[in-house]
Amino acid sequence: MAREQHSGSGGGELGRFLKARRARVTPADVGLLAGPGLRRTPGLRREELATLAGVSIDYYTRMERGRETNPSPSVVDALATALLLEEPERRHLRDLAACAARGAAPFRTAEEPATSVDPGMELLLESLRPSPAHVVSRTMDVLAANPGGLRLMAGLADWPQGQRNIVRYVFLHPTARVLFEDWEIQIRGCVARLRTLAGVEPDAPDLTGLVDELLAKSPDFARLWEDYDVTGHSSGRKTFHHPDAGTFTLGYHSLQLDGGSGQRLVAYHAGPGTPEYDVMVRLDRGQDLDLDREPAETEAAGRAPRRH
Repeated sequence: MAREQHSGSGGGELGRFLKARRARVTPADVGLLAGPGLRRTPGLRREELATLAGVSIDYYTRMERGRETNPSPSVVDALATALLLEEPERRHLRDLAACAARGAAPFRTAEEPATSVDPGMELLLESLRPSPAHVVSRTMDVLAANPGGLRLMAGLADWPQGQRNIVRYVFLHPTARVLFEDWEIQIRGCVARLRTLAGVEPDAPDLTGLVDELLAKSPDFARLWEDYDVTGHSSGRKTFHHPDAGTFTLGYHSLQLDGGSGQRLVAYHAGPGTPEYDVMVRLDRGQDLDLDREPAETEAAGRAPRRH
C-alpha cells in the first residue's frame, strides 16, 4: 500500500480523515457566518474547527499534518462533535486516534484472519436455500456460498475461488456495473467497510494487498478511497438487473459472526409466493437461466488464488 497516502503513519491517516471531514462541513452547518473573503477550499477553515472544538489553531494544525499523534479522548470527542460526525464516523475517529498513538508499532489481532468457514456454517448456508447467501471475510473474500448466493453475483463464478471477492467484483467485473441498479451506492458501501478496517489495522496484509490492487486498477476505487467514508448499510433492499434472471428486488441482511474473525453472513430474502421468491428458486436450482453463456471478458484480478 502506498504508505505515505494510505497506511503506516497513524498520525497521517488521522490528519487526512479530519481534513476530509472538515471539507464537508460548511459554516452554516454549525451556525457560523461565512465571513469576508473568498474561500479557496470547501468546508470549514482550520481556525473555525479549532474554535468549535475548543483547541488552539496550532494544536489542530499539528493534528491535521500528522505531527500531533496523541490527542486526548476529550479532544477527539470535541472534534467529532464539531464535525457533526455520525456514530460510525466517531468510532472510526477514535480508532484512528488510537492507531496514531501507537505510532510505528505494528498492530495485530490475536488471530490471523480466517480464510475458511466451519462445517456448521456450511450447513446453515444450505438450510437457507433458496435464499441466496454467502459468507465473506473481513475484506469481503467470498469464503462460502450456497448455489443462489454465487449465481446472484452474475459472473463471479468466472473467477477462480481465491479471487472471488465482493469489492474486487463490484469494481473490476464488467457485469457488476449493470447488475446493481444503485451501483454507486454499492461501491461506496464496499469502500466504507475497507476504510473502517483500515482505521484498526492499517497494515494488515489482507487489507493492503486488496487496496493496492484496486488503487492500481480502478479510478473509481481511488476516488472513493480518498473520501474516507466509513458508513455502510447492514440491511435494506437491492434491485438487480441480472443477465440470466431479469430484473428483481430482494431484501438483504448482513450479520456479523461471533469469534472476532470479521466474517459476515449476507443473506437475501423475499416473501413466498412472490415473483421475487420464484427468482430465488430459479437461481438456487439453476433452472430457466442462461447459464451457457461464455464467461465475461474480465480484467485480470491481479492476486494469486489462495487456498480456502
